[in-house]
Amino acid sequence: MQLNPYGEDAVNLAADLANHPPESAVELADRCRAAGLTLERRVTADDLSRAQAALHAWEQIVDATGEQERADLLNRMLAEAAAYPRLTSHPGTGWHLHYRDADQPLGSVLFTLFAVGTAMHLTGRGMHRLRRCEVLECDRAFADTSRTGRQRYCSHRCANRDAVRRHRARAAVA
Repeated sequence: MQLNPYGEDAVNLAADLANHPPESAVELADRCRAAGLTLERRVTADDLSRAQAALHAWEQIVDATGEQERADLLNRMLAEAAAYPRLTSHPGTGWHLHYRDADQPLGSVLFTLFAVGTAMHLTGRGMHRLRRCEVLECDRAFADTSRTGRQRYCSHRCANRDAVRRHRARAAVA
């Protein structure tokens, strides 16, 4: 069975772009290609602006304080991105679903991709599986794709940093 990658891949791309915002249209295009997106047209400064708006909306969803607030924000994003799903095939990819109108510029594609992907991720894995890293000095967003749904850190580096901090605090008390 092949699962639709819109969920996990989309939230991971959103987190990557939110945590390290692209500074140019060229960088945005390069990072989207590296994430596996097929770009069908030239990426422009307007695409970068639209992507930044999509990331701003997405980060509000990450920072929502409860499930209902998260759902309301995501529903607003989905309403703005609404289009009927359609079958498409890019060279070498095979048939798959797109949740957007055909021939949209990249900025609009990303807005829709982040909205639909986040909705699929949260409804499929749990509404709590989108958050910020628990290390105080880190504010990176991440999608919890762990098997148990208890991921607290954005990376192994932050998990190790926090473990060392806790170990040193215990040692200082002893």
